[in-house]
Amino acid sequence: MLARLNLVIPQALVRLLVLAMLKGGGQFNYDHSTNLLPQYDFIVVGSGSAGSVVASRLAEVQGWKVLVLEAGGPPPPESQVPGFNVFLMQSDADWNYRTVPQKHGLLNYKNNACPFPLGRVVGGSASINWMMYVRGNKRDYDNWVALGNPGWDYRTVLKYFKKSEHYRGSRNSHTADEYHGHNGPISVEDKRWGSPLLAGYLKAGQQLGYPIVDPNGPDQIGFSVADMTQEKGRRSSVVEGYLRPALEGGNLHIVPRALVTQILFDEKKRAIGVRFEHQGKVRTVLAKREVVVSAGAVGSPHLLLVSGVGPAQHLRQHNIPVIVDLPGVGHNLQDHPSIFGLTWTVNPGSASSILNIANPAHIKNYLNNRQGPLTSPMGVEGNAWSLAEEGDPYWPDLQYLFISATPAADAGLLLADVIGFKRDFFQKYFGPIKGHDGFNIGPMLTRPKSRGTVKLRSRNPHDPPLIDPNFLSHPDDITTFIRGIKFALAIGNTQALKDDHGAKFYNTVLPGCEKEVYGSDSYWACFTRHMAQTTFHPVGTCKMAPPSDPYGVVDHTLKLRGISGLRVVDASIMPVIVSGNLNAPVIMIGERAADLIKQDWDVAI
Repeated sequence: MLARLNLVIPQALVRLLVLAMLKGGGQFNYDHSTNLLPQYDFIVVGSGSAGSVVASRLAEVQGWKVLVLEAGGPPPPESQVPGFNVFLMQSDADWNYRTVPQKHGLLNYKNNACPFPLGRVVGGSASINWMMYVRGNKRDYDNWVALGNPGWDYRTVLKYFKKSEHYRGSRNSHTADEYHGHNGPISVEDKRWGSPLLAGYLKAGQQLGYPIVDPNGPDQIGFSVADMTQEKGRRSSVVEGYLRPALEGGNLHIVPRALVTQILFDEKKRAIGVRFEHQGKVRTVLAKREVVVSAGAVGSPHLLLVSGVGPAQHLRQHNIPVIVDLPGVGHNLQDHPSIFGLTWTVNPGSASSILNIANPAHIKNYLNNRQGPLTSPMGVEGNAWSLAEEGDPYWPDLQYLFISATPAADAGLLLADVIGFKRDFFQKYFGPIKGHDGFNIGPMLTRPKSRGTVKLRSRNPHDPPLIDPNFLSHPDDITTFIRGIKFALAIGNTQALKDDHGAKFYNTVLPGCEKEVYGSDSYWACFTRHMAQTTFHPVGTCKMAPPSDPYGVVDHTLKLRGISGLRVVDASIMPVIVSGNLNAPVIMIGERAADLIKQDWDVAI
């Protein structure tokens, strides 16, 4: 209860502050429940990064009626201010899910489990994320084609990345024209504010022989300032970029706080509509053409399972009538695990401070000029991708997240519970550096080999699913993490960070690893099992695959196997996770899916 109060009280104060700052601006009526039609051409379940995009693009077709059903409410006011993003996790805009206890890791986290943030809000996770715009590596998409999914090669998807993007950054003009779009709904800018450590981080990369790169350009290997989905200091999300403009056409309806509990099928196994709960009532709406499930890598398999689509044995365990036996639903869960806690202390004033978000001068600067620390998510500075040691060296298996704050930056008030650390561990390990300036370099596996599942807790659609990422179950993931830790240490030990900013690695022995020789591979393996957790990037649970793959769920046009009138459009369709953050790729999936649907219904694209 105390931990929950630690989260709720700051959130309430921040919301009041933002309402005063913005004077109610940015609010919008998203609720069309009072004029709901009995039938729509398309019903889209979920308004996240894919659902909002596909719904908005379908609504471009004159005469088509499109309905979006979203389990959450409108975006909270604080979601518009990038610097307040930490208060969105474990809020009423989050599903507040947790993983099941992990067998191979999360040993310093409460119950060997961790929070699993997912947006339960109009805009989905795009309304609560850290706003980093990273597409991944071109080899990711060419690999999807090699696995039997035509039409998803890099050259094809680049067109959709550019279509969705309004690039406002300062990258090289030739690169910007070739790899970036300039007229799309999502504004992408350079990070507007950085601590003094950002320049040190980029210089450190150069001292290690790595170039400074455009993370969404031709070459991913190198160091970069983070590109952010923002416009003039405010979040740029699918809500502002896609939904709002589409609503002006009149043929798109949205119903927030509508929990879809079942997909309805006829006797020919065609999806004909959905059942949902709204304001205490059970309602039904029908689809003339298609139902599009865009509830995310957790929500989409969960809805399919409670609707009778999935592994027959699992469905029968919960007394759910089997519509289609589809073994792959809920399997192939992938995530980007990353390590929280590789920490350096620095000279006072070098790093980000949580006090910045409450500083009246910074608030005034943000309000008047849209400048200062509040224009950027707290602590987020830059990225890096190192050369891979196996296979193609330019297809990275590690990404490094540079955050100019430590997990103890707020003295344990908020961040420890958001991350999910055990309180006694946090006090013992991070206690000596509470409130100190510092930074964290988080190695993140971009191509993990571990696979997990999303399964039913019960047949009740209100019960949260069992989310098991199965972190570190493949031994190669540990080996890759050890290499990533060593590279992170090399970054932190460069002259650029040591001499210019007084960086000193926090080398206290990690509780739980006292029996290992400090600094050995076995020590870092132990460190990984205790400290690695989610980077909030779940994918893969409704895998796109050819008919030859028994665990495929959708085909390359995202149609569900064994069912007509139903597609899945979100991160769950990824056969293999991409080498970077997910928001940009999921927006691309929504754009690509909209064109596929239009083509199937003989609409020119």
